[in-house]
Amino acid sequence: MSGDKPLTILIAADTYPPDVNGAAVFSHRLATAMASRGHTVHVVAAREVNGPGTVEHRVEATVHRLRSHSQPTKSTLRLCLPWEAKRDIGNILDEVKPDVVHVQCHYMIGQAAVNEAARRGIRTIATNHFMPENLDPFLPFPKWFKRIVARNSWRDMGKIMGRAAVVTTPTPLAARAMMSHARLRKVLPLSNGINAANYQLAAGETVEPAAWPMVLFVGRLAVEKNVDVLIEALGQTTSEPAPHLTIVGSGEQRGPLERRAAELGLKHRVHFTGHIDDAALRNAYLQADVFCQPGTAELQSLVTLEALSASTPVVLADAMALPHLVEDGVNGYLFEPGNARELAGKLDAILSLDPADRARMGAAGLKKAEQHSEAQTMDVFEALYHGADADDFLPA
Repeated sequence: MSGDKPLTILIAADTYPPDVNGAAVFSHRLATAMASRGHTVHVVAAREVNGPGTVEHRVEATVHRLRSHSQPTKSTLRLCLPWEAKRDIGNILDEVKPDVVHVQCHYMIGQAAVNEAARRGIRTIATNHFMPENLDPFLPFPKWFKRIVARNSWRDMGKIMGRAAVVTTPTPLAARAMMSHARLRKVLPLSNGINAANYQLAAGETVEPAAWPMVLFVGRLAVEKNVDVLIEALGQTTSEPAPHLTIVGSGEQRGPLERRAAELGLKHRVHFTGHIDDAALRNAYLQADVFCQPGTAELQSLVTLEALSASTPVVLADAMALPHLVEDGVNGYLFEPGNARELAGKLDAILSLDPADRARMGAAGLKKAEQHSEAQTMDVFEALYHGADADDFLPA
């Protein structure tokens, strides 16, 4: 906020780049934005490999990596032992002396940061990017036991995040769920935000078109992303020339997905790129004829906002927060989760449009993305850091 003194901000995140997921990307953008506004930023996150804690001085922040441990059900999820996280975060808080602590979830590092900040009287903001049910694919237990785990996780969320001065989450749907299940009295819906201009063609810029009609998926290759449904749908499309699918991202499901594409005779039409840099990703969004997000556990979906910003029509699963990003038939379509046949029909509906109609659909998508201004999101967080209350931003 103009005229307010620069702050020392500590962002506590269980996941941070080089991790590739929505929460990690948001935390990096948050740190970058606050550093650009003249604040001193520290990030506490789990170390991505075994070994003692480290400190890294990056452009956007000083990043404190805590000792973490692998766990058997999800290779990319690192566990910080509670007593180690408590000790290490307490030491970091005493050294850094932040004006505000901003936690990104209530697990492990988030819990320790909230508790240690409260002991020291440090203002805390809590943002939730995660629903307890998202853990289901990684818990090798029967459904009845997973429901108990989810209930306990919701209870813990309310107990831990309830100690923060302000609680936020990316969408109204998530805010309602948190107030209902975690019994939080007040949750501020605040979009993760997007700088839509970053994904638009600059004056005089051109992008070489793909060699075939291109369907694009971007994200972690995890069970809950349902990329197998998208591969099956690709095989059921009827538009000509036959579309290809580009899959950007990595994860534990890559091997099974490659095998599934081969089983369906689609190996030559499904292209796995792995993780790519920001410039290549931007190029993929601009090349794509249609973007698809078949996942059913999206609290907002930054990759969908990126695709919309690139004026790319979208086809999204009718689940969680994704319907908030689509006006059916205007900037894309929704489909029944898991229904490959319906998804194929929606992909064909966009691929069969003439260029002018597809451009109109893309322009409507850009308009939707522009409602999620990153600058506005960062303005609100900066105001919260300086002492503003959620009531200052909630509708009357």
